[in-house]
Amino acid sequence: MDVAGQAVQIATVDDGLPVGETSRPVIVRANDAYTARLHTSLDAVRPLWLRFQRDGVCTAHQHFAWVEGIVARLMPAGAEPLIVEVNDAVTGAPLMLVPLMLRSAFQHRVIEWLSCGVCDYSAPLLADAGAWTAQSAQAAWGAVRSVLPSADRFHITGIPQQIGGVANPLALLATTRDSVQTTFGLAIDGDPETVLKRLCRPSFVKEFGKDWRRLERLGDVELVQALSADQVEEIFGELVRMRLSRFRELGRFDLLTQEAVVDFYRDAAIQGLSDGSVRLFGLRVGGSLIAVQYLLVHQGTVHALLIAMDQSAVPNVSPGMAIIGRLMRWAREQDFGYFDLSVGNQSYKEHMGAKGSVLVELCHGYTMRGRAASNAIDLRNRTEAFVRSKPRLLNVAQRLMRGLRRSRGGR
Repeated sequence: MDVAGQAVQIATVDDGLPVGETSRPVIVRANDAYTARLHTSLDAVRPLWLRFQRDGVCTAHQHFAWVEGIVARLMPAGAEPLIVEVNDAVTGAPLMLVPLMLRSAFQHRVIEWLSCGVCDYSAPLLADAGAWTAQSAQAAWGAVRSVLPSADRFHITGIPQQIGGVANPLALLATTRDSVQTTFGLAIDGDPETVLKRLCRPSFVKEFGKDWRRLERLGDVELVQALSADQVEEIFGELVRMRLSRFRELGRFDLLTQEAVVDFYRDAAIQGLSDGSVRLFGLRVGGSLIAVQYLLVHQGTVHALLIAMDQSAVPNVSPGMAIIGRLMRWAREQDFGYFDLSVGNQSYKEHMGAKGSVLVELCHGYTMRGRAASNAIDLRNRTEAFVRSKPRLLNVAQRLMRGLRRSRGGR
């Protein structure tokens, strides 16, 4: 709901575009606490974004280079980025950036997070680690809403409760609700050599030790990091091959079936060679890769984003658990303090001893079409969650999906 007593003005800002090129005027609205300014170009907010990224609080999923790749490669035709800058109404100091997008979907307009399926978390960039309250978050969101174009619905999922230990203002909104998604992770500290023994469950530590010894009997076991474009091409190519093979076997869809998504991840990994924001690792045994892990890193946190493994390479060994366990040690060697296992209720996460946190969502329909679409999406998501919670039902669904994919030529 918009906050009462808003002052409206149209402002032209220096957006850093080349001489002779101008962006459309920015809409600025104000309430007693905050002003909001709408930008429809990443270039217009680049300096502020990079400052918040460097000195403020954000997740690796909101790195400028990551989002720049989304806009360049993944946004649907006709979609428009909506970057909202929130400022203090008294001092004018920038406080927050909220990256959204407007797109058409089944004959209606939806505003959602600027993600296109490659951001696990929807979290604004904050100027600093100052505390937010439910009241201040609601007022700031009112300012955000006041500058956004009309739409049939909002659909923002994957909202974490915190951003680097700071309360996420989006999660404090009264209209959010718990989603069916849970994220898992482990706080890591101390000696890298003993990080698994000290922080993971004994059963996992025992299993990891057995698997590692089995691997060592097959030859040299090496954790290799892609440090050049050629190595990214090689290791990422294996990730795509292993992952698509595994997902076909399970009868599950994967975004990596889309060429644009593959190109996005590959290019982000190559770009990450210069700033370290993306890391790509492979676990090599006797000269062959048996597992690959794609990581994002920022502000003391390692995000385990994409994992792929050749489950048939070594009998009675879990290559996925082997590479994750080894990477936790690497993370401590690099002085990281949190290992994020990403979104999903896979059993191995609790088996390791990771702690879960439910993500929230902000999903509302504002027109008849918007409400119908919101209700349909909610039903689909909860049906999927129910099926995944029932192993027998899940097995039946996966068999059906495998048969359907085979009938379509293995896609």
